[in-house]
Amino acid sequence: MERGDLQRLTKEELIELVLKIQRPEKTSRTSSKPPSTDRKAQRERSKPGGAKPGHEGHSRAMAENFDRVVDHRPGQCSCCGTVLASDLAAALVSEHEAIELPDIKPMVERHRRLAVTCPSCGMVNAAPVPDAARGTPFGPRLHAVATYLKTFQALSYERLQSAFADLFGLTISQGGLMNMLRRAQGAFVPERDSAIAALRRARVVASDETGVRIEGSNSYQWVFRCDEAVVHQAATTRGAIVVKTLMDGHRPEVWCSDRYSAQQGHGNAHQTCLAHLARDVAYAEEAGEDALPSRVRLWLKRAFALADDIGTLAASTIAAKRKALEKSLEAILATSTGCDFARTIQNKFRRARDQLLTFALHPGLVEPTNNGCERSLRPAVIQRKVTNGYRAMWAAKGEADIRTVVDTARLRPGANTFKTILQTVTA
Repeated sequence: MERGDLQRLTKEELIELVLKIQRPEKTSRTSSKPPSTDRKAQRERSKPGGAKPGHEGHSRAMAENFDRVVDHRPGQCSCCGTVLASDLAAALVSEHEAIELPDIKPMVERHRRLAVTCPSCGMVNAAPVPDAARGTPFGPRLHAVATYLKTFQALSYERLQSAFADLFGLTISQGGLMNMLRRAQGAFVPERDSAIAALRRARVVASDETGVRIEGSNSYQWVFRCDEAVVHQAATTRGAIVVKTLMDGHRPEVWCSDRYSAQQGHGNAHQTCLAHLARDVAYAEEAGEDALPSRVRLWLKRAFALADDIGTLAASTIAAKRKALEKSLEAILATSTGCDFARTIQNKFRRARDQLLTFALHPGLVEPTNNGCERSLRPAVIQRKVTNGYRAMWAAKGEADIRTVVDTARLRPGANTFKTILQTVTA
């Protein structure tokens, strides 16, 4: 802004401009911005790395299964020099491991179709066309490896091509890799449909979305979670039509999300993510000059404490604590303030007041935050930063199906991402 522009501003506009300049920048602690955007502290002020004082060290756990054992026996006595025979009894002193990867190379099986002449009639008989001659020459494990590296390690086609050549000595064109991924994605459709079916009968559903580029246009990656399934959806819109289409008329008891309008009205009750509001409160407390945001922060602290202990409390105790929180919030919302930041916080909590403590009405079923959905979306955000989106809609939808199957499997203990992919592709 030039000097002439400033001279034309009114006194009130100048005051507002100065106040805006003095406002602190939003960080990951005071907004939904990722931690990677925060300014790093100066080196002399930063905390030293490594273990903190008093930290108990841990060593690598020994493998339960091993391929071979190598015993190391002493050859002679260190005292008198007597040769120690190999058949003398020995006691185990310690165990150590050496771990190495074997040389990995593709196993190529060549199928030859032969013809034999009948010695009786002279008829030439050719063997039937083998299954290996139909379709792709690449096996299911190759499909699984390509799917894992492309989807969960965010490799581009060029880097994926290099990985196969450098690690496995296998030359595959980028077009061949694309066809391989497209074939593999079709195997995930049945399990995806099962996850959607589980979502459509769930009592509690949480959802969130993030932006992504698909075919050069702004699009969105959606995620929906319940106790039995995690469903990812790629869509060109951020509108409520995505939710309505996926849920197909099912209306759960509780819907959990942020305050975005398209996420509202899909359940009989709603739980607003308190973590989102806590970040807004932190910014208002840092930027404003009123004590009201601090009161709201303490109120949120009490609400989070109730959520943490709710599994151990009696129903009467939960009801009493919820009533006390409602009464305290009513007093906070009724407090007059001249601070714009504090007033904004009041308005946000006033609009969401019926959605703040829904978790207390459903102990053990409803979380006070939507952190589960945010964790499920994080890999998609990383993928977006690394690859800048998808060149085709089929790739975005196919990857959403893969993440649906893998994330749903992860709800069960002991799930392994690559094993889940391999089992799905070979089914």
